[in-house]
Amino acid sequence: MYTRLSAVMFPIVTVLLVGAVLWGYQVNQEKNSILIKAENQYQRAFHDLSTHIDKLHTELGNTLALNSASHDSQRKSLVNVWRLTSEAQNEINQLPLTLLPFNKTEEFLSNIANFSYRAAVRDLSKEPLSEDEMKTLTALYERSKQIAGDLRDVQSKVIANSLRWMDVETALATEHKQLDNTIIDGFQTVDKKVSEYEEVNWGPSMSALFEKRTFTALSGNDTTPEEIKQKAARFLDNRPVTDEQVVENGAGTEYNSYTYTAKDGNGDQLTLDFTKKGGQLIWFMSSREVGEPKLAPDQARAAAQTFLDTHGYAGTTPISYDAYQNVASIVFAARRDNIILYPEKVTVRVALDNGEVTGLQASDYLFEHKARDLKPPALDSKQARQKLNPNFQVSDESLALIKNDIGQEVQCYQFTGRVNGSLYRIYINADNGAEEKIEQLKTADVAA
Repeated sequence: MYTRLSAVMFPIVTVLLVGAVLWGYQVNQEKNSILIKAENQYQRAFHDLSTHIDKLHTELGNTLALNSASHDSQRKSLVNVWRLTSEAQNEINQLPLTLLPFNKTEEFLSNIANFSYRAAVRDLSKEPLSEDEMKTLTALYERSKQIAGDLRDVQSKVIANSLRWMDVETALATEHKQLDNTIIDGFQTVDKKVSEYEEVNWGPSMSALFEKRTFTALSGNDTTPEEIKQKAARFLDNRPVTDEQVVENGAGTEYNSYTYTAKDGNGDQLTLDFTKKGGQLIWFMSSREVGEPKLAPDQARAAAQTFLDTHGYAGTTPISYDAYQNVASIVFAARRDNIILYPEKVTVRVALDNGEVTGLQASDYLFEHKARDLKPPALDSKQARQKLNPNFQVSDESLALIKNDIGQEVQCYQFTGRVNGSLYRIYINADNGAEEKIEQLKTADVAA
């Protein structure tokens, strides 16, 4: 009996064993293939990074070598600087450096990209590179030379010693305090040197990037938790609530605020954030579950507009509409003297089952709502229209204040219309006729 059973089971076990070995071999081969592909990608990104930093140094030198009157050539060279810097940033993001401090170098490259882009997009014939900007380019040229040299040193060690980036990933993942890895040491050295550079004078065109939105810059006196409860009650139209709590955030910092929480009569959580200084609302959210949508976009906009008009945000106009999971997210901008002020934005979330406002984001409005000296435009509407594509069919127009690509506030004529079967909003500079911005819209973005 046992002999017969063995005769039956032996081939079966043999087949299973061979199958397991083959399966294990196949899994191991697939794993090795994935590791090889990952290693190849890391190696390519690293060597491309070294090449692009080297080219960046060369292009900065080319910009400095150009005649100051060669504005077109300067613009082309600055565009190349921006392109190379952007490519280098992209390659850094492809490397396993998330656990490795390399933020100073990334910040430095980001600032070069922003500086070169802002200089390239302006009219250099009217606003040429200043003496300070040329000094900045000289400083960037010298520092990029050092970074390129340090990366070449790491590159030569990687090639000479056949170092693998997968070992870097493993070393970083182990979270040992002392990481003994040539590549890691090389990148840490680069970042340390960058952190020790003297502060670069990036000039006025970059000042807006470095401006921090802090609550300490707001007007008003510090508020107390009890005052926050009163402000929350007024915002919530004095609806009955339970489990009220006020928690202070970031005490002693530039972002000192209060978070108010409570539950309404239906047990839904209500959350509101206020600044401690001045007690101004930052955002509001209700956790109510929203049912099937019943409201059209124009009805949702009307509900949001009524809410804003009665809660301290009167004089706004809808500028965009988006719906997701039965909730409409509608962006409004302030309108003053028939000019739409895009920097002063507030976003309202409307439940599409009954039109109730379930959320409000007011941080942009909070920081940008201020007095502005808006001068009459140099161009009239007819002159601005002549700058449009002849095939553009205008359905609506208005004056608008926007922020251009370099963060400057500019007054424009805003034209809404169609071309090539799509809906667009085009902004024409009201002083010089330049096309500052173009946006493709959805039909729901345009108020009926």
